[in-house]
Amino acid sequence: MSGVRVRGLRIDGPSGSIVRDLDLDVAPGECVAIVGESGTGKSVSARALLGLTPTGLRSSADELEIDGVDTRTFGERQWRRLRGRRIALVSQDALVSLDPLRRIGAEVAEPVRIHEPSVRGAALAARVRDSLARVAMPEPDVRARQYPHELSGGLRQRALIASALAAHPAVLVADEPTTALDATVQARVLALLRRIADDGVAVVFISHDLGAVARVAHRVVVLHEGRVVETGPTAEVLASPRDPHTRALVAAVSHEPLGRSPRTDEPLLHADGLGKRFGDRVAVDDVSLALRRGRTLAVVGESGSGKTTLARMIVGVTDPDAGSLRFDARPWSSRVAVGAARTRVQLVQQNPWGALDPRWTIGRTLGEAVAAGGVPRGERRAAVAALLEEVGLSPAFVRRRPAQLSGGQRQRVAIARALAVSPDLLVLDEPVSALDASVRARILDRLLALQSERDLAMVFITHDLDVVAAIADDVIVMKDGRVVDSGAVSCVFAAPAHPFTRELLAAAGLRSEPGGAAAPQ
Repeated sequence: MSGVRVRGLRIDGPSGSIVRDLDLDVAPGECVAIVGESGTGKSVSARALLGLTPTGLRSSADELEIDGVDTRTFGERQWRRLRGRRIALVSQDALVSLDPLRRIGAEVAEPVRIHEPSVRGAALAARVRDSLARVAMPEPDVRARQYPHELSGGLRQRALIASALAAHPAVLVADEPTTALDATVQARVLALLRRIADDGVAVVFISHDLGAVARVAHRVVVLHEGRVVETGPTAEVLASPRDPHTRALVAAVSHEPLGRSPRTDEPLLHADGLGKRFGDRVAVDDVSLALRRGRTLAVVGESGSGKTTLARMIVGVTDPDAGSLRFDARPWSSRVAVGAARTRVQLVQQNPWGALDPRWTIGRTLGEAVAAGGVPRGERRAAVAALLEEVGLSPAFVRRRPAQLSGGQRQRVAIARALAVSPDLLVLDEPVSALDASVRARILDRLLALQSERDLAMVFITHDLDVVAAIADDVIVMKDGRVVDSGAVSCVFAAPAHPFTRELLAAAGLRSEPGGAAAPQ
């Protein structure tokens, strides 16, 4: 068969084996998902299929065929002829993968220019437009002229998928392709990936999101510590997992709303009629909210709905053009959020790669953070180790740099750094989007424990409605910069007032039940 055939794939690093004896078959027209916790070898296995094994690692295989081509002896020049045309990659981190100096249209056109040089001029422009439209990119002609920094995280990831599809590859390797996408766009992209498979492309789907896996994959392969522990048809494995590691992954993806009693003390954070424009574009329009200590407010909506702009105003790095913002009963703005006041509100950014200095070890990054929190020099090493333990990382990570960590591990370090100064309010912008289900569940449990211990308030920005149920007391739903639905999570999920909220719930695989919480379909 063509597609992908792998036997005995082994990937070794300086400290031992990372992947051992991986067998994988993906036929044309089939989508096979590889799932597992962060660090189990999912992404390095995917990259080995494209001859992109990271520096310092060695890969070998008894068989490695891509679209009927034996690639075991390939050099870089041969791989370059194969990549893009026969096999393409959609990476996890769109911000790193897209060239910041090139327009989106040039990125999408590049594989076509390389592999189909006869497609030029108007035909090439039409190919770019069609590729962007296929991934639900709004205003594709406008986006093609923009640079990556002008797009939201979700739009950048859609541009990356469009680039991978532009030359019509026979095999598509999608490494966490929906990580930064909201529920409705994620549903469209997953439907697109399934259609691509149905059209005869062999799709390898790397994901920590078992809900996404259930929608798109015909078969699933579960990795643990570099070994396959379970494989089979997706519906069968998710319904009746045999291995304890698979059972733990499945158990971690469904949550009931918290249902905590409301508090009546004065809000720690209060916003009234916030507005923000960027040129002619209205990013936030008349948004009001209140958040008390010990409680979590979730902010959900599509990419570009104003969630991140709202977060930046709450943190105090962006000032509103209209309305007022108060923190701890005092006016809050970029002029106030300086010095000691800055440590009281901390942001965990959506993109941990961009938030961590690539030159610094994790120990130095966290050491600087605990120093800013007032920890004496002699106690900083222990404080750093305690922070790593809180987010599920071993003390050995102090010697690593961001490039040596998986996406999920980098995100956990970003959370640890924010907690180092003991803030009163934590603003988390998609903080668990890159984490697999079981690690995500542990982080959410730890955040709830920290909230209880410290009476911590949290603003949780996410596209994952299951995360909302697990962490939040209240939720606001944003669309085009405005709040279209708000209230207690259980009430909004059970009886959404706005059609857009109902669309989000449906896209997430949830259905509202009159008089009860939203339930899995």
